[in-house]
Amino acid sequence: MHSAASDTRVAIVGAGLGGLTCARVLQLHGRSVTVFERETSPDDRPQGGSLDMHPGTGQTALRAAGLYEGFRTLCRPEGQDWRAVDPATAIPVPLDMPDDDGEERPEIDRGQLRGLLLDSLAPGTVRWGRAVREAIPNGEEGTCGLRFEDGGREDFDLVVGADGAWSRVRPAVSDGVPGYTGVTFIETGLDDCDTRHPTLARLVGSGTMVAKDNGTALFAQRNSNGHIRVHLALRAPRDWQESAGLNFADTEAVREYLLKRYESWDESLRYVLRHSDSGFVHRRLFALPAPHLWEHVPGVTLLGDAAHLMPPLGLGANLAMLDGAELAAALVAEPDVDAAVRAYENVMLPRSGTHAKECAAGLDHLLPPTGC
Repeated sequence: MHSAASDTRVAIVGAGLGGLTCARVLQLHGRSVTVFERETSPDDRPQGGSLDMHPGTGQTALRAAGLYEGFRTLCRPEGQDWRAVDPATAIPVPLDMPDDDGEERPEIDRGQLRGLLLDSLAPGTVRWGRAVREAIPNGEEGTCGLRFEDGGREDFDLVVGADGAWSRVRPAVSDGVPGYTGVTFIETGLDDCDTRHPTLARLVGSGTMVAKDNGTALFAQRNSNGHIRVHLALRAPRDWQESAGLNFADTEAVREYLLKRYESWDESLRYVLRHSDSGFVHRRLFALPAPHLWEHVPGVTLLGDAAHLMPPLGLGANLAMLDGAELAAALVAEPDVDAAVRAYENVMLPRSGTHAKECAAGLDHLLPPTGC
């Protein structure tokens, strides 16, 4: 057994929200930790849209990390508002979405939240440009090695796979592989909307607007600084892009295809396709089996999407952060690393299984499979 003491060697693979939350809580309690990230800097790529932080998950994690007040200075409480419109007329309709029970779920840009977490860590915690190839449990020793893309290797008392959908750590505990959900998201956006696109800004409101019809949906979401991020959701075969002969590097060809796909929709909704400032990025949605379970392996565990990748219906980031906070708390509270990981997995696995099933059902409700 390896003591969960201050000299425990903990490696977190992945500098996403869950991994950074785990590192922050460990450091708050005087524990050492190293985060390995394959990206070369915090600004290597855009961090995505806005997230709503839920009271029992994301907000709980932020409190455990001592960052709740910093979050409150950055968040947008008004951003949690949702409205639905009829796709053919853009007239408001009753919102056909799960009830939030009146909970306060303020929005924050993902990049701002990640920056808050990164700024809270001790200098040098994150090793940028350090890509992991695989995790190798050391059997009876109860430790785990990391082999890096540059050929190097380091050993740790605990390796935490926080490296997302296509985790390099996951195979050390599970043969689970994400499968295509049958849904593709296409992302674009518009800048300075209050000034340049005021009609659209009023239509979207202060939070998120949604319209859906027959296996197709459109989400327009307020971000900070007047930016509106748009997600088009389609029920489509996995190879739909190739079958349509689309190259997403050809923005105008994609725009023409989408205008045709949404030709029966009101022109005020098609406006986002005609006038988007950025190109179009397509993302096929994948999910792990629900539930995704594994037999405990000493020296290694998973959190966030690496553990329970599910459709993006507002839970993923919140659960990842709660995972990170709870794993760190267990490492502080339990007598040794193995006891800590078992305690964490005993709570996380059944919880994530329940939410994964709910998200799968939610995606089918949003875009019924019979609608494509």
